[in-house]
Amino acid sequence: MPALVLLGAQWGDEGKGKATDLLGGSVDYVVRYQGGNNAGHTVVVGDQKYALHLLPSGILSPGCTPVIGNGVVVDPSVLFSELNGLNDRGVDTSKLLISGNAHIITPYNVTVDKVTERFLGKRKIGTTGRGIGPTYADKINRVGIRIQDLYDESILTQKVEAALDGKNQLLTKVFNRRAIEVGQVVEELLGYADRLRPYVADTVLVLNQALEQDKVVLFEGGQGTLLDIDHGTYPFVTSSNPTAGGACTGAGVGPTKISRVIGILKAYTTRVGSGPFPTELFDEDGDALRRIGGERGVTTGRDRRCGWFDAVIARYATRVNGLTDFFLTKLDVLTGWEQIPVCVAYEIDGRRVEDLPYSQTDFHHAKPVYEYLPGWSEDITKAKSFSDLPKNAQDYVKALEEMSGAPISAIGVGPGRDETIEINSFL
Repeated sequence: MPALVLLGAQWGDEGKGKATDLLGGSVDYVVRYQGGNNAGHTVVVGDQKYALHLLPSGILSPGCTPVIGNGVVVDPSVLFSELNGLNDRGVDTSKLLISGNAHIITPYNVTVDKVTERFLGKRKIGTTGRGIGPTYADKINRVGIRIQDLYDESILTQKVEAALDGKNQLLTKVFNRRAIEVGQVVEELLGYADRLRPYVADTVLVLNQALEQDKVVLFEGGQGTLLDIDHGTYPFVTSSNPTAGGACTGAGVGPTKISRVIGILKAYTTRVGSGPFPTELFDEDGDALRRIGGERGVTTGRDRRCGWFDAVIARYATRVNGLTDFFLTKLDVLTGWEQIPVCVAYEIDGRRVEDLPYSQTDFHHAKPVYEYLPGWSEDITKAKSFSDLPKNAQDYVKALEEMSGAPISAIGVGPGRDETIEINSFL
């Protein structure tokens, strides 16, 4: 049962698209299992760069079937915009499958997201304002709209009415906004039905049958481990489960069918949005990492906060995901530093702590304890094997592997599809 989960082992933006694309030619299905268009992957193919927000990265691999699972929330307008953009560039998108049980991001979900975040002011979470959180809230409150609802106008109307009963009270009486009309929302959603129809499928059945037939299925998480709603730096998290367990619920595949769990680690650390970040840099080194690494959010367009590698977080990701392998990305960005700090533990109220603090308060007060590793100045972007790397770069990788608790099986040495050193095959 060759089912693999590939996920971010930090706060997202680790380069999952590059890793998924590396495997895309060898797998039969690539499945997004959570999140929405608040995630983003940049994939470089030759001299072409593709920015994907909602679509699985496997859509760029001709022999692969891309799947949007039931755990994803879908904004149809964003979906069609991405599909149109790829079609215009000659990419075949006809094999895409979308779960009929995936929830739809409605116009009122986007409105609620934006006005709530503005209302919070300094206490804001730092959402992308794309309606993801409110859509997941509707799902849990059992007033959500699923894709299959578009094919029964009566059910759709009833569900929109139920959702707007409370939301219009909130919008008009708390936020002083105009009420949203039920008919207008229903009409807009029904307008997507015909174009969506060819893609809609019972993806749980499709994926389980594929595994029974020994097909290779790759489950692709959005965001990262530290943004998980249960296991991340709450409340500065996303509204779903990017961790490995989320692949089971978000795609309808049992945990006994997962054979490998691959965590994507950046050779340093970045974060977008609010929340604690122990190794964050506010100096020239932080600016250099941001500039050299091109650290700007694919989806948000916001500059990413940058810091040194945090081994405490990496160990935590290994534990909560049951990671079997790491894919280390952007090692080339660190070229040129004489020495490279690595956070090996935290200092909290005078105590040395080597595991992620359970308490939100402790994590907010955590200060990094650094070890300093020698850097390198040689260009590593042409390296094809681990032995091609300078000794100090090899030692850096080995140190991160030992600190993180799982083998590093691949290394990204540049943004291109072919700029990857594969140490151990993932398949």
